[in-house]
Amino acid sequence: MKILIIQQRYGIGDLVIFLPYIHAISEKFKVKISLLAKESSKAHDLLSQDEHINEIITLDKEKDGLGGFFKLANEIKKRKFDKVFIFNSSLRYSLITRYAGIRSIYQYPLFRSKDNLVVSAKIFTEDIINKIVSTEPFLQIKSIDNFDKNFKHVCLGISASGPTKRWDVENYIKLAQELIKNNKCKFYLAAGAEDTDLIKKFKNSDVGKYCVSFEKLSIKQTLPIIKNCDLAISNDTGFAHIACALGIKTLTLFMDSPVMTYGKYSKKMSVIEPKGEKDSTVHNTLGKNKISFSEVLDKANKLLN
Repeated sequence: MKILIIQQRYGIGDLVIFLPYIHAISEKFKVKISLLAKESSKAHDLLSQDEHINEIITLDKEKDGLGGFFKLANEIKKRKFDKVFIFNSSLRYSLITRYAGIRSIYQYPLFRSKDNLVVSAKIFTEDIINKIVSTEPFLQIKSIDNFDKNFKHVCLGISASGPTKRWDVENYIKLAQELIKNNKCKFYLAAGAEDTDLIKKFKNSDVGKYCVSFEKLSIKQTLPIIKNCDLAISNDTGFAHIACALGIKTLTLFMDSPVMTYGKYSKKMSVIEPKGEKDSTVHNTLGKNKISFSEVLDKANKLLN
């Protein structure tokens, strides 16, 4: 049996959140699955060692949108899938998979209005496999084991998809300065090549000598490093969700994104919202300047120790 799963959402966090359901379908039918995902989800990096995955089909620009309809349909058709599970309510993917000749098509109800993506995926999968599915994600990797145990290793997710979702880097520098007062720490700056200004500020500070940057590493190369950390402190960005899926205690700052969707699916994740918010941040909350530094420091110390 050949199975295709379609998860076309953009982000790394989205892919991580869908992992329990991808794994559950693979286990139900006792086969490795093919996954259609966007390049921006970094599925190739994140799932290269996943025993449930047979292949990643990249949903690139040529296969996306109306113009890529037949190109994507033909790409799917040549693989001769028996079943497809579509984690969205788009008519486009319903038509594409029918054109591709797949007989068994499972999909969200067409044209459904937006709702909590975790709840939707959980209900959809449980209806298919007739079994309760945990929302806890799990990333399979081979970890390294040569970190100095005399230090507390802390991953700092200083980047974000936009400035309104990013706690100022000066706050993270101040946080590191406070943490080293009570702990011997090494910090890992989870940010990419596009975040060089943030990384430079950190490296030029008085805690810079305790820092290692991810700027020249691929996502795949960062996984064993994050896996060996004691704690991750991060904006709501892909690195926070990766840390959770690697089993790391994660303190995530929500200031301009939906906490009830991205902050409540894992017991590994603790959240902090702006003052005045309680399980209520959404897009356009714009609360980065209302995140309490003392609250972040207090929770970080408790989680670290």
